Amino acid sequence: MTRPASKNPLRHLRAADLRGVAQLATQATVGVARIAEGVHQSVWSTLGVPGGKATGQTGGITGLVYQAVQGAAQLAGKGLDRLFAGLQPLLERIDAEPADTPEREAVLAALNGVMGDRLLASQNPLATPMTLRYRGQALDWENMPAMPQAGAKLLLLIHGLCMNDLQWQARRGEQVVDHAAALASAPGYTALYLRYNSGLHVSQNGRELSLKIEQLLDHWPRPVEELTVLGHSMGGLLTRSALNHARQSALRWPDHLKSIVFLGTPHHGAPLERAGNWIDVILGSTPYSRPFARLAQLRSAGITDLRYGHLLDVDWQGHDRFRRQPDARQHLPLPEGVACYAIGATLAGKRGLLAERLTGDGLVPLRSAMGEHDDPNRALAFAKDRQAIFYRTNHMELLSRPEVTRQLLQWLAPGRAHP
Repeated sequence: MTRPASKNPLRHLRAADLRGVAQLATQATVGVARIAEGVHQSVWSTLGVPGGKATGQTGGITGLVYQAVQGAAQLAGKGLDRLFAGLQPLLERIDAEPADTPEREAVLAALNGVMGDRLLASQNPLATPMTLRYRGQALDWENMPAMPQAGAKLLLLIHGLCMNDLQWQARRGEQVVDHAAALASAPGYTALYLRYNSGLHVSQNGRELSLKIEQLLDHWPRPVEELTVLGHSMGGLLTRSALNHARQSALRWPDHLKSIVFLGTPHHGAPLERAGNWIDVILGSTPYSRPFARLAQLRSAGITDLRYGHLLDVDWQGHDRFRRQPDARQHLPLPEGVACYAIGATLAGKRGLLAERLTGDGLVPLRSAMGEHDDPNRALAFAKDRQAIFYRTNHMELLSRPEVTRQLLQWLAPGRAHP
């Protein structure tokens, strides 16, 4: 008799998750106390009452109370962290639940997308390390699994912000749509997937990805003849950043790169992040709302990179990423010698002002996805026969539209000429 699946949501938690959640709870408590103190001091400042040594801090006995609350929370957090660190080996031994449920991975991916840089900086175990994955398992160069079906033509799929590699398999009604499976069965690619912390800067992830692909050449069970990359949303930016790093560092893997398909990639940024930047400005405009600007500034470096589509360290280093400023990123053209394809989507029924600038696919403007820019020197030169637009389609539906699969097969079919 088949045993019904447990409906207990706690079954998705792992032992290490307890430490991570405890750390987040501590940080949240301290953060709320700081916001409360900031509002308190803003009100007192209007009455002429001096504050503490730093901006937003209260003075005197009130300041000591707030310091005590924050100190107690941090002390309790450290105690819990030591407790869960000691219990973790025992909990892992008695823990019989599978390590990677789709529900757990989806929550972790979203959390990393929103604040993954903070998770990594605080050494929170919930931070997602970057891994290349084959058939659901992370590749370990020291202990490579048996791969009798590994081919010489590799297809690397790179997910977008707040997502993970499991989400490439999507549903459209009762139909399962899997771009990778279709490409693996028809043109004969071997599919590899990247899982990464999408809350880090694109350039940081791009650099690490570049080094991992270089390692892949040394450890893949047979010589790699061809590499094709399919990047969804932020995944496309990662690909361009990684390729630039590889060529700057004279790595070998770009010589194997034949094609890149950008699926809803915000090459010139996304308006929702620019809206988030406006929230920073608005909240900081009055002394009473200024403490709440910290909430808007919880969003990760990966998210703020999407304001204009940052690809390089120079685009963000030395800048306050929450300060509103014009697009000053360094232009990076499409790579020479690589077949580059762009797929965009729009909620509109036909191309026009509504489709291109206002709605887009709900997250990415159509012009941004197609590499178009008002400044011709910043535009990306996708050939007309290497562009495809899907109407009445949103950003996530690019993963579940059979028409997208057919377009990919048409472009990447065996025998198609490469530049």
